[in-house]
Amino acid sequence: MVFLIILMIVLNLFAFLMPKKFSGIEMLCTTLFAMYLELIVNLFLDLKYDLFGYFTKGVDWKALCYLFGIYPAINITFINFFPNRFRTRFLYIAGWTIVAMVFEFLFIMTGTFYYNGWKPVYSAIAYPILFCILALFYQLVHLLLLKYTLNR
Repeated sequence: MVFLIILMIVLNLFAFLMPKKFSGIEMLCTTLFAMYLELIVNLFLDLKYDLFGYFTKGVDWKALCYLFGIYPAINITFINFFPNRFRTRFLYIAGWTIVAMVFEFLFIMTGTFYYNGWKPVYSAIAYPILFCILALFYQLVHLLLLKYTLNR
């Protein structure tokens, strides 16, 4: 739990202090979507199928540390540095997948996350899909805001 708390502080400080390349409304929309996506994924993979989980089986209030302390900061950082060039997006998402898998391993080693039938190879497949969904949602929000400002 100590590792998780330290990581939450470091990630949130970084996300808060870094210069942002996108607006507050884009940050809010994509962060809420990332949290919603995390809840939906965990509702099925954790609670329904019990493939993995946070801390102990079932609903645990400590899992909110991930929802409110980790995912928003990761989302803001991921979106903030998302490349404009299509060619570099593949490498960017691959890099974030590796980072996510390293964090997943560290969370397992520190006991804040566990596997119960889930395998790291599934994460290697799921993370790029989730990162692509986040990037596409950000692009949708960005286009909607652009359309709104042009129609004013």
